[in-house]
Amino acid sequence: MTAFQKNSALRRVSVGALFVGLTMAVVTACGGSTPAPPTAQVERGSVATKVSASGALAAVTSQNLGFTTGGKLVEVAVKVGDKVQPGQLVAKIDDFPAKQELNRLQGLLDQAQANLDKIVNGNQAEGAGRVENQSKDIYDAVKRQVDAVNDQNDTAVFHARKKLEMDKAALEAAYAAYKECRGLGGVAPAAPDDQSATDAANDPSSGQPGSGGLVSGLTGQGGLADQVDPCQSQRDTYIKTKQTYMASKQSYDAAVASRDSARAAGKVTVEREKLNLITARNNEELQDTDREANIDAQEGAVEAARAQVANAQRNVENTTLYSPVAGTVSALTGVVGEYVGNGAPTSALAPGSGAAIPGVGAAATSDSAGNAGGGLSATRPGGGAFVVLNDINTFQVVVPFEESDAAKVSPGQKVDVSFDAVPDLTREGTVLSIAPGGVAISGVTNYYATILLNESDPRLKAGQTAEAGVRTSSKENVLVVPNGAVIRQGGRTLVNVPGPDGQPQPQPFQPGMVGDDNTEVVSGLREGQPILLPQAQVAPGGQAPR
Repeated sequence: MTAFQKNSALRRVSVGALFVGLTMAVVTACGGSTPAPPTAQVERGSVATKVSASGALAAVTSQNLGFTTGGKLVEVAVKVGDKVQPGQLVAKIDDFPAKQELNRLQGLLDQAQANLDKIVNGNQAEGAGRVENQSKDIYDAVKRQVDAVNDQNDTAVFHARKKLEMDKAALEAAYAAYKECRGLGGVAPAAPDDQSATDAANDPSSGQPGSGGLVSGLTGQGGLADQVDPCQSQRDTYIKTKQTYMASKQSYDAAVASRDSARAAGKVTVEREKLNLITARNNEELQDTDREANIDAQEGAVEAARAQVANAQRNVENTTLYSPVAGTVSALTGVVGEYVGNGAPTSALAPGSGAAIPGVGAAATSDSAGNAGGGLSATRPGGGAFVVLNDINTFQVVVPFEESDAAKVSPGQKVDVSFDAVPDLTREGTVLSIAPGGVAISGVTNYYATILLNESDPRLKAGQTAEAGVRTSSKENVLVVPNGAVIRQGGRTLVNVPGPDGQPQPQPFQPGMVGDDNTEVVSGLREGQPILLPQAQVAPGGQAPR
């Protein structure tokens, strides 16, 4: 049957089923009793996702078996001449290197997942925001403190200047009184704080007020009376006010210097905190901008690590070789302790024995004649193959997969095979191999895969059309519900269960893996619990929906 005929038949079945459903709905709406909704149960089963393709059956007469990677043989469970069944143990190689590699890659996956969780659940952005707020608070506090110190220093300079002005005025008045007492008259110097004023007042030889010569000239020609200075009080007042003025001048200069120094230091401090604030703000913006990109990049790293772990797990599994089909061991090359699959020499075993085929007599003559050059020889009937199965009473299916599906197919995967000629028959198969090169079919690149049936059936014939569904991922012995009963609403996953009044009642549950037909139930539903399946609805007015 061609794909077109197959699709046409499916459409006819679908239309017929829809007509029957609608007819029942119309009959019910016209006065019949409402039928009970269809139900199913939560049960244990398998969940699988598949990629499918159609091909033709072909009889298998011989098959070579071997390991996907090289290694040291640690067990050989069959002998030449043994009949084996599908899934029967054939041999094992040392799995230590494969397990070590799996552990290494699992560690990398755990690390990648931890980094992803750290980014998703981390508080880098919030932390950067808090740092920015703290930096702003520090900047504001430092600026207020610097402004307060500047204001305090400005006030100190102001009071020092006022005191200096008052002391200067007092000095000018004292100097004028002293000069007037001496009869010198005149006006106080323009700059009474000049050091020359003090020098003149204290230098006896200067002839200025306060000098010994001047006192002497005013009081006569000698004697005790002549030694008394009648302006001593004015002179003392002048000297005292001069000292007070000079102290105020020093205080004023010190206040100005302290103010200028504190202002410069405060400006440096404020600018430093301003720089810290700008840095924190830039970092907060950077964290917000990079977070989504970092999550996407790390999710990609997790997926890549997960794929490597899956390949490593398969390599561990492939260290044990099982027979994919029933057959008879016609050749076996390799004994325990030898290395297979890496070019090292191995021993071809004699029928029913663990001994090697001897290279003597006619066999040796045949080999020396050149038959051994192509691999097959009298002493190596299996050539380079580890195990050869013959007389296999089963079939294989060769199917083309489109390139997007072919990327998901690899040797050893389980396959569900159905047949157009026998609709009620499904057989399990195993992917033997997939072609490394593609071919164009109707303008689309396809890759051929060979699938071995694990069991046969008398109704199967070579050349029949077969549909192969390769299980790209699966879980066995888990609680499942049919996909048709699953409702996704508002971020929740639900099924309808019969309520106390028989009406549908939504029941949420936590889903796991979603397969092509079933959905895994992680929690929320129990095994054996009845659930309602969707049914045809009747539109208002008793009319079936169109």
